[in-house]
Amino acid sequence: MSNLVVRTATADDTSILFKFIIDLAIYEKAEHEVLATEQTIKASIFAENSHVFALICELDGVAVGSAIYFFNYSTWLAKSGLYLEDLYVMPEYRGKGAGVKLLKAMAKIAVEKDCARFEWSCLDWNTPSREFYHSLGAVAQEEWVGYRMTGKTLSNFAVDLTE
Repeated sequence: MSNLVVRTATADDTSILFKFIIDLAIYEKAEHEVLATEQTIKASIFAENSHVFALICELDGVAVGSAIYFFNYSTWLAKSGLYLEDLYVMPEYRGKGAGVKLLKAMAKIAVEKDCARFEWSCLDWNTPSREFYHSLGAVAQEEWVGYRMTGKTLSNFAVDLTE
């Protein structure tokens, strides 16, 4: 019988987290957008005062998936929430419970930390993931539209605070 375990990631997991990040970016057709390196992952996720956390899922001692998350805040509820940034399970291990185990581990953390919400985003074209999330009881927040500023747009916007 297989032994599926979720554990807190450590700095020793930096290379596997980086591999999973790259693999997820390839799946999402966005590999060219990845600026992270093993060094920046180690310096950010595993810094002494980091606000980012990671879990590793192992099957019989082999890392097969990961989850990277952080805490956000709801002003309306006056409570923190847990935000899942990335969930990844290697394709050959999907359907063996790793994704569910990672999500349950994060849900447990959210409950233990008295979070009001556990939320994440999913690409609209990612039907297998969306169906998986719906099967667990998660509800898509389709009335919300995400916005983002990055790169030159962000830098240019931040230049003059007097405007």
